[in-house]
Amino acid sequence: MAAGVHATAATIEVLRRLEAAHGPLLLFQSGGCCDGTHPLCLTRDELPIAPSDVCLGEVGGIPVYIDAEQYDRWGRPRFEIDVAPGSADGFSLEGSEGVHFVTSTPANPTS
Repeated sequence: MAAGVHATAATIEVLRRLEAAHGPLLLFQSGGCCDGTHPLCLTRDELPIAPSDVCLGEVGGIPVYIDAEQYDRWGRPRFEIDVAPGSADGFSLEGSEGVHFVTSTPANPTS
C-alpha cells in the first residue's frame, strides 16, 4: 500500500478497464470544486501536475495526486478510494462505466 492512498479491488478493476480504453490515467483528489471532494479520473495529458501538487502514491499503477496545501489543511490523511453506482457528476472518466469514485479516510486502512 502506498503511504497516503489505497484502493478497493473494485476500484482497481474499473481503473484497469478505463486505462485499456483511454490510455495512461491519473487520479486527482478534488477539493470541493466541480466534483465536490471526489477523486477525478483523467488521462495523464488532461491535467498538468503543478509544482504544488503532491503524489500520494499509486493505485493499480495509476498515480494519485492532491494539492499540497489542501492535503496539509485536511491533516494529511490516508485515503481509500472506492467505487459506487451512479455516474460521476462532472467530467471524470468513470462516469462512462455508470459509476463514480468516492474517497474516505479510514482509521486503519488495509492493504
